[in-house]
Amino acid sequence: MAMSGGVDSSVAAVLLKEQGHEVIGLHMKLYHGPENETRPKSCCSLDEAIDARATCHRLNIPFYVLDCQKEFRESVIDYFVEEYSRGHTPNPCVMCNKEIKSNLLLKKVDELDCDYLATGHYAKIRFNPLIRRQQLIRPYAYR
Repeated sequence: MAMSGGVDSSVAAVLLKEQGHEVIGLHMKLYHGPENETRPKSCCSLDEAIDARATCHRLNIPFYVLDCQKEFRESVIDYFVEEYSRGHTPNPCVMCNKEIKSNLLLKKVDELDCDYLATGHYAKIRFNPLIRRQQLIRPYAYR
């Protein structure tokens, strides 16, 4: 279970455990600022890691922190600074979702020999016959 420390991932972990799945909590340490300072809630705050750990403790599931700071700096922070210095308006969350959450996290899950990765995000997976692979799609069709 990708544990952000938020409500969605915490509820998803509870539901999976109630369904009888063997669940472990994975939290990605992306950036916690100088000396791991606390600051208002954000996806990269120390508070989020503390909340994720506490949730896993209450659920009696193992909790692991994946140190992704180097990759986050290279793929997200450096990208943002470079694009901003060129006068562009980069979106760091898009790059983080693509490079860190979709690539690095899945690689770590494979290294841990997990069968599945669950998140608190709402999504659907469907088989795409054109590429003959599973594909992540929007959960709702908009007309």
